Amino acid sequence: MPQPNDMSRSLAALDQDSTLIAVIEMSQASWLVGAMVPGVERHPLKKLAPAAEALLCLLQRWRDEAARAGRTITRITVAYEAGRDGFWLARWLRARGIEAHVIHAASVAVSREHRRAKTDRLDVNLLQRAFLGWLRGERDHCKMAAIPTLEAEDARRPSREHEALVGERTRIINRMKSALARLGIRDFKPNLRKAPERLAVLRTPEGSTLPPNTLAELRREMGRMQLVKEQIADIERTRLQRLRQPPADAARAMLGVLTRVVGVGIETADVLVHELLMRNLRDRRAVARYGGITGAPDESGARRREKGLARAGNARVRRAMLQLAWRFLLFQKESALVKWFRARTADGRMATRKTMILALARKLLIALWRLATIGEVPQGVVLRPAT
Repeated sequence: MPQPNDMSRSLAALDQDSTLIAVIEMSQASWLVGAMVPGVERHPLKKLAPAAEALLCLLQRWRDEAARAGRTITRITVAYEAGRDGFWLARWLRARGIEAHVIHAASVAVSREHRRAKTDRLDVNLLQRAFLGWLRGERDHCKMAAIPTLEAEDARRPSREHEALVGERTRIINRMKSALARLGIRDFKPNLRKAPERLAVLRTPEGSTLPPNTLAELRREMGRMQLVKEQIADIERTRLQRLRQPPADAARAMLGVLTRVVGVGIETADVLVHELLMRNLRDRRAVARYGGITGAPDESGARRREKGLARAGNARVRRAMLQLAWRFLLFQKESALVKWFRARTADGRMATRKTMILALARKLLIALWRLATIGEVPQGVVLRPAT
């Protein structure tokens, strides 16, 4: 039975005599648009400046060309690969009555030749074949990305910015430690509150003060780190204020439910809600697959082996769940999931624990999905009191 949110094929019947099919190969400098126009033998190809209005005029011109050939266009479909431009063009086209789709770039099959030819024209032809097969309802030609609303896309920004700022803070600290290690100083901690004051009195193993250029560089690094810390604190403070407010939408309600689970922090809950739980995923397999916590089997003839995690899903969800799985062992020792994990790692080998923690993360992700969507509390999980 076809699923209502199946993105691997189109569920609408395709009438090629009344459907204008266009694909776009997008770049920063230009767009190359190819089309299949009913009644026109050739497949037109046009390079445009990256402007949505020019694309709309081009589609209108091709529709008029089909009308002159005696065909009435009742459906215009446009597709392009997901990339730097995101989803704004798809939303813009849909607002003007044009059916727009965004193709997962990794789902398009390409030649595996070592030195295959690659040009924008060849890429357009490849996208046309994949998109046409998808419109016909055939599976595995390509897969479409779910196009989020502008509000849903904006809701992801705080957690993603927070992740980027934490990474920047770590890079600054590592640069400072490397600069001091070149001088033989290894016990200085740049992230302490009184680190700027201690910097002026640091001494090298030879007993001399820090060289002036190195000292000036470290002070600038500390200034940057202070700015990053303030921005991180601002994001966390704003997120806490929103969490204390009454839930006004489904995302905030899910956030409140997840933060009641002992061991799940606000940052982890925010990532799970806006990166995964707000998506209309059809079943537990889709949840685990999008989380990137499924296996990658390698089978050929008599050979059977596992290559490890497929890592085809959301990397932020995967990282958050692997960290949460280790924390879950500490905070939810009486839960059924933790008991299941301990029963299968009774040998105490670290290799076994590292393998089974992936399975625990997958089971935990599915359990949290059920908790947030249908309110099913995992067996033995301790919840904080509702506020």
